[in-house]
Formats: sequence, structure tokens, C-alpha cells
Amino acid sequence: MVSASCLFGLKAVVTGAASGIGEAVVRTLVKQDAEVLAVDSLNSNIETHFHALRRVHSAVLDINSADSGVQLAELASAELGLVDIIICNLNLFVDKPISDNDEDALKNILARQKLLTETIVGEILPLMQNSPAGRIVILGFNRSVFGQDGSESYSKAEEAIAHLTRRLAAETASSGINVNYIQPGAIMTPESRRIFNNDKALRDYYIKRCAAKRLGEPVDVAKVALFLATDDSVFVSGTGILVDGGIADS
Repeated sequence: MVSASCLFGLKAVVTGAASGIGEAVVRTLVKQDAEVLAVDSLNSNIETHFHALRRVHSAVLDINSADSGVQLAELASAELGLVDIIICNLNLFVDKPISDNDEDALKNILARQKLLTETIVGEILPLMQNSPAGRIVILGFNRSVFGQDGSESYSKAEEAIAHLTRRLAAETASSGINVNYIQPGAIMTPESRRIFNNDKALRDYYIKRCAAKRLGEPVDVAKVALFLATDDSVFVSGTGILVDGGIADS
């Protein structure tokens, strides 16, 4: 069971930190006494978002830039020195929900996710080598990225992140670092709210198919990220946890 102050003395990097799941993760880690580098894009207001919180260092970073991994490692080194935890939350938005017929859109977003994740992990890994509790958590795509007719694409996206996670877990195991992923269901973030406001039928579809009969909240995901960041998950690596409220019987 996760206990109070369970992350005392540990240092974390959280990307996509200014809103939604990323913001909830930052606030959850800080409550457990972690020191956090929170990064997000230029127009995210990340510079002032956590001004009232101690132990949070905020920084602007274009995660899609060619040298984003290098920049992130430099920021982490300057602000934290060493890193214990990476929460890789990539806000890869889409113009419209992906359907099973949108093969190019799916291929593009999966390629971006793989490249950015590998870049971030690869550049920060040297800062984690001396960590007594190295943890890497990769966030999958919000279910709202996929349309009602996008179940196969959603499954392929999870397969891709599962394969990437298993490979990274095998590569980092000798350093005592665990790598796991979280696959969110339909979580009410600012981006999914925009999508659902444009397509209320899609919102209702996800509520109906969820056994809990509601959309998820960012904190639902953040609590699982906390578990994967603590010693409670010491023997968990190369695997994933669904945070979707369960699937209702059809």
C-alpha cells in the first residue's frame, strides 16, 4: 500500500505536465514529497502553473523538436541533478478521432510516440544510473483519440506501447530500472473535453461501454502512476495497467 511521503528524496521528470493527466501526476507525486521537473509546451502556461507548489521546477519544452531529449536531459541535470522517475506523458493531439480506416493517421501517431519515448528515455537514462529506485512510466493514448469505429486502432496502439515497454524494460533491467505503461480509457482532459464537445455521441458511447458508467478523471490515472513510481511496484516491469473503469457487457 502506498504510504505518506513514500517518494521523499526522489526526483521525477513529468512531461505534458500543465494540464490533464500530466498535471494530476505532478500534484500526486509532490503530495508524496517528490521533487518534480514539470515540462510542457510554450503556450501551456507551465511557467506559472505550479507557482504555489514547493518542490516543483517548471520549464518550457517543445517535446516535438529534434533535440527535445537533449534539452530535457539538460534541464533535468540543472534542476534535479539526478533522476529517479520519468513519467512520459506525450500530448500527441489529433485533428479528429482516429477510425480503423485511418491507417496513415495511426501509423503517424504511433511512430511519433515511439520516437519521442525512445529519445526521452535514452537521453535521461544516464541521469538514472545511480538511482536506488529507477522507475519509468509511459502513458498510452487517451481513448478519446479514437472514434467509435476505432477499436482495432486502439488495440494496435496498446500493442505498440506494450512492445516498446517490454523492450525498454529488458534493456534497463541491469541498472535496476523498471519500465511500465498505463493505458488510459476515456479520461476527461481538456483535449478530450474539446473532442467530446464536438461529438457528444462519442462521449455517451464511452460512458455506456464503461462498467463504471462514467468518464475517468486525470487523478484516476495519476494514482496508478504513483503506484508504479514507488517501491510497491519493485517487482513489476515490462507490463501495463488499464485504467478504464472496466468494460460493460455488450
